[in-house]
Amino acid sequence: MKNRIIVPFLGVTIVVGSIAAIALRNVADIKKDFLTTNSKTVLVASHRATHNVFPENSIPAVQEAIRLGVDIIEIDVKVTTDRVPVLMHDGKIDRTTNGKGNPEDMTLEQVRSYNLMVRGEKTNEKIPTLEEVLRLAKGRILVDLDLKTDKLGPIIEVVKKTKTEDIVFYFDSDYDALKFVDKVDKKYMLMPRAHSKAMADSAITLFKPEVVHIDFSFYTPEVVNLIKKRGARVWINALGSIDGLLRTGKQSEALDQLLKNGANVIQTDEPELLLKLLKERGLHI
Repeated sequence: MKNRIIVPFLGVTIVVGSIAAIALRNVADIKKDFLTTNSKTVLVASHRATHNVFPENSIPAVQEAIRLGVDIIEIDVKVTTDRVPVLMHDGKIDRTTNGKGNPEDMTLEQVRSYNLMVRGEKTNEKIPTLEEVLRLAKGRILVDLDLKTDKLGPIIEVVKKTKTEDIVFYFDSDYDALKFVDKVDKKYMLMPRAHSKAMADSAITLFKPEVVHIDFSFYTPEVVNLIKKRGARVWINALGSIDGLLRTGKQSEALDQLLKNGANVIQTDEPELLLKLLKERGLHI
């Protein structure tokens, strides 16, 4: 009998299915694609895990991304005063929990005393630690660590402790942070954010990264070819207006915008929808 994931949510227990039964590929297959620049597969990254139903950056949101067969989860990491990395996007916990304050001014015990919220409703979920999430993701999905802190040592320690160096890549627009990670181990996977063609070129020369995050202001065939020829994938966001097109049935228009110049990793708040559309076009296994 296969294990099933039981998710307590809003006081109700929800069975979200068997990860082993539903996930289409294991992480070795996903990573092989991730590292193959000329692969025709367009990879899907789920923003703050899958948070349309579940709280963002939560255990259930990660479980759902795995269940859907998403390739990458994007999660945001901060570090408590007792050096425990936890998942949190904002500078304060006010928006996403029933508490207030900066998690980096709190101990883990204080952070865990609050509950995560979704659409104004308190859930049974607590802010997860990075260790909990990496143990769940191990062997199942790639993890984009969005570094929302300058306390990088404890984060790297947890990656080492969980032996998840093979699934984690580090993202930041602060190149000093990425230099710190790169100095610890050249084998760590990196995703620098670029804001221009020149910046993309510099990032590739500096880090030899696995993927480069660009945006639509300079999303051109020239930039995409530059990145791919240097052995990296091209990450673009559907977040905001393009995800809006996906939700409102303008799916061809949305995909045309995302794929027109060859980006091959797409971050979205609508991973289930995007996966379905990419599969229909033969762009996802």
